[in-house]
Amino acid sequence: MPAEPAGTSVTGPADPYAPVRTRRYVGLLVMAAALGVPVSAIAFGFLALVSELQSLTYTELPKALGFEGTPSWWPVPLLGAAGLLVGLTVRHLPGGGGHRPAEGLVSTGAPAAAELPGIALAALASLGVGAALGPEAPLIALGGGLAVWAAGRVKRDLAPEARTLVGASGSFAAVSALLGSPLLGAFLLMEVAGQAGPTLGVVLVPGLLSAGVGALIFTGLGSWTGLGTYSLTLGEVPPAADPGIAEFGWALVLGVAAAFAGAGIRRLALALQERVERRTVVATAAMGLVIGALALVYAETSGKDGSEVLYSGEHELGHLLSTSAEYSVGALVLLIVCKSLAYCASLSCFRGGPVFPAMFVGAVAGVALSHLPGLHLTAGFAMGIGAMCVAMLRLPMTSVLLATLLLGREGLTVMPLVIVAVVVAYVVTLRLTPAPAPAEQARPEVA
Repeated sequence: MPAEPAGTSVTGPADPYAPVRTRRYVGLLVMAAALGVPVSAIAFGFLALVSELQSLTYTELPKALGFEGTPSWWPVPLLGAAGLLVGLTVRHLPGGGGHRPAEGLVSTGAPAAAELPGIALAALASLGVGAALGPEAPLIALGGGLAVWAAGRVKRDLAPEARTLVGASGSFAAVSALLGSPLLGAFLLMEVAGQAGPTLGVVLVPGLLSAGVGALIFTGLGSWTGLGTYSLTLGEVPPAADPGIAEFGWALVLGVAAAFAGAGIRRLALALQERVERRTVVATAAMGLVIGALALVYAETSGKDGSEVLYSGEHELGHLLSTSAEYSVGALVLLIVCKSLAYCASLSCFRGGPVFPAMFVGAVAGVALSHLPGLHLTAGFAMGIGAMCVAMLRLPMTSVLLATLLLGREGLTVMPLVIVAVVVAYVVTLRLTPAPAPAEQARPEVA
């Protein structure tokens, strides 16, 4: 082996765990745990306010105006007014109302304090009146932004790395109980951020601590107020049969179908977003009218409640599974079409997260296909959720966990099927996604 040239030194790789051994890291853990309490309490209040707005605008307000029930046409003016408010918020308040959901869940860091009011207002106006989006993206942004703002008030000279850790911990706390498990929320955030290796452990530890504290706060507040924890739950799940050859075949079919459906939804949403941004206020109000009209069409055609087309679908998953026998195949297909189009319109201009509507669309598709031979209801339900989630989010590990942990004990039985469906959907989705333009070749540096 040739000798090293004179004047050079050989150094080993830097210790990736060095930050963990410092007193400053211990201080960050303490700060993460302390901030987890108020951030999770604010997140709980946000979810409670969204739930109250949904009940007020869709149920209480029609009764106050003299209607015996909610008219099937009610969502049309309601969503139009909401679109007007969201458009004004996006147009005039700092931050543009926050993350644009058509672009998927992306890691952009904690927003500035000046952007938080616009994020909260746009999300409340979107989620509270029926846009087909979930609360996870606004909660991630609000949790991270509030944590960084509070940490900056306590310690003015907070280093950029510390701000990143504190912001991530705040996001962990905000979504700690939303997906049914603090661990599942942690997987979602870490997969979105693309962290791996030793860096994963450095960031994950304070995040998990905040998530654990946040889950305790959610549980305590839910018990104290009687409102529950707003966690993703199903209730009773039909027993799942052991996977057979036919169901593995259905896993391939569901994976491919979900990939094409997800690509279509995403491309249509991005195309609509490009057009909406030319006239934000008017176009967002128009998209609200479209969503309301889709709910009206579904209600009048199927005889079901139009609210199934609206909202995130998080609280409808259990009802869908337990009452699946009450839905004809035609009604399920119509629900898939109307919900998917409402999802596209919501992604293009409203503010919220893309996770729960993707789960709902996939679940309905799985239930519809379970009417065919060789596919059990629970297996189709789980595979549809996993395949559609990965098609829309491109987060394979999170998609598998969402589809299986949700089912409790039965999730272990169908997990092999879900893994096959998710992997197939993930690979096909990447093949359907246009490759990014190659970067220009950098010119060689002059020595």
